[in-house]
Amino acid sequence: MPALASATVGARLWLLIEHAGPWASHLAECELPAGVHALIGRATELGIRPQLIRRPLHRRATQGPVRVMVADTTADVPWIAEGFFEDPGDLDLGSLVRGVVPESCILVKEPVFLVCTHARRNACCARIGLPIARVLGESLPGRVWETTHVGGDRYAANLVCLPHGLYYGSMSQAAAIAAANAYRHGEIVLDRFRGRAGIPEPSQAAEHFVRAHTGELSVGGVAVESTRLDGDVTEAIVRHGDVRFRVVVERTVFAPCGMACADTIMTYRLAALEHLQRGTPVLT
Repeated sequence: MPALASATVGARLWLLIEHAGPWASHLAECELPAGVHALIGRATELGIRPQLIRRPLHRRATQGPVRVMVADTTADVPWIAEGFFEDPGDLDLGSLVRGVVPESCILVKEPVFLVCTHARRNACCARIGLPIARVLGESLPGRVWETTHVGGDRYAANLVCLPHGLYYGSMSQAAAIAAANAYRHGEIVLDRFRGRAGIPEPSQAAEHFVRAHTGELSVGGVAVESTRLDGDVTEAIVRHGDVRFRVVVERTVFAPCGMACADTIMTYRLAALEHLQRGTPVLT
């Protein structure tokens, strides 16, 4: 099943709230302090993606101030910051929307890794995700969190790398460790890479095909500069260093059973890839 271009588009800004659980199927149904529910409501109104997080293997309720993390994944320099609040209402989400680190939060220098283990949302997320969260947590102590639904249950287990919002799906333990270690060194592993959150799906696809063609794996090594949409076809200009490519991708249907069925998913195929400086087709 193709995973490319399936990262959650509406997840540019993130709010992570530590809560040991239990987690209901949706955040609104979780048993949370009133102040936390109010914070989640404000975040949702502002277009910020809220997530509950907890440490792998440590699910005892925490006492004292509420730990939160906020992240901007599509800033020129993506960042994540952490703070502790006696009153969650003191967190200035308006600063996050403006791309500024809120007061009482400090920048986190190390990457943060989220593994979806949201059993009430999808049993596979817990069955496959829990062992991965535990192994990854042992490999990278203090940097790994279980989290609620991140989008794309069919791709369980899902891994999200912050602050860049890189999505991986259908992960094994070995694949998760490889992806996390690559990200710590500023790189992407294309195998099982779903894309980058907050970016339109056709742009995710265009970046993916340029990476596959050039072998560019650095996180910031490829970027879409412009797009033009015509129905199911998107033409994108993609920068790779000093080189630009014209990439045409087409939205198409993938049916795992080989025919029209309820389990079909939307994906993208490469229609054309052209080196603009030379003006000659690389692939059509």
